[in-house]
Amino acid sequence: MFNGFFNKNVSVNRLKGPIFVFLPKKCNFAGFMRLLLPAFVILMSISSCSVFKKSSGPPTSFNKILKSTDYNFKLQMAEKYYLNKDYNHAQMLYDDLYRVMKGSEHFEDIWYKYAYCAYYLKDYINAENLFKGFVEAFPNSPKSDEMDYMRAFCFWKQSPKYQLDQTNTTKAMGFMQAFIAQHPGSDKVKDATEIIEKCRAKLEEKDFEAAKLYFNLRETNPAYLKAASLTFNTLMNTYPDSQFSDEYKLYIIKSDYLYAIQSMEEKKKARFELVLTDVNDFNDRFPDSKLKKQVLDYQELANNSIKKLDYE
Repeated sequence: MFNGFFNKNVSVNRLKGPIFVFLPKKCNFAGFMRLLLPAFVILMSISSCSVFKKSSGPPTSFNKILKSTDYNFKLQMAEKYYLNKDYNHAQMLYDDLYRVMKGSEHFEDIWYKYAYCAYYLKDYINAENLFKGFVEAFPNSPKSDEMDYMRAFCFWKQSPKYQLDQTNTTKAMGFMQAFIAQHPGSDKVKDATEIIEKCRAKLEEKDFEAAKLYFNLRETNPAYLKAASLTFNTLMNTYPDSQFSDEYKLYIIKSDYLYAIQSMEEKKKARFELVLTDVNDFNDRFPDSKLKKQVLDYQELANNSIKKLDYE
């Protein structure tokens, strides 16, 4: 039946099937297929290997552990994963054990490690809730103060840069203060105090930037100078022990002086006198400040302005 395709008298141009264009003029088809068959078998073998590699295969040993109803065995494996710092697998096992072994002698330790798994996996919201629950469930546990501290510490771990919302920073500071009050003898008191200071510094920096923004907007509207003066006063009252208090007071002096300059004539003298009051307060509170030279310059400017107004 293939004689027509291999006849020397048949022109190649008449052939419709493109595969036969490349066959030699004299070719034994059966022999050609015998040559092609091994290559085809090899190709299919490679393809089948590729398919088998993609198959999921039998269940892993961890899946068998997770599905096991031998909870003592499952607890042993959870402990093993936890000690090896494989908190992801340990958490999955403790999650099951947490529900099944309530009221057992192992429950306190399961809750303890379950909470820490969440913490080490940086799931601070869940960890905070578990630390809190542990303290409520086991108030007399020797681990209670540690868990109380870790609850507050989870809020600190969620505290963002000062430019962002500081709700978690405020919570961290509040819970650390409560921890110190409830556990004054804890070895974590020193760490809690340091975190409170860091929280306060972050909140202070945010408030300082807000106050400085008013001062920087003074060119757009003189009313911002009044707002800056009030905000820096609030800043000083909120953080009375701040190492930057003299700087805040200098901003108040600057704001009040620039506001006085731009005031109506009948209000200028009283506002320049307010600047002198600010200067005297600065000298009383910060006699050794490095900013004193700038303050004295504003004192001289305010005095000269008052003399000029009196002369007029």
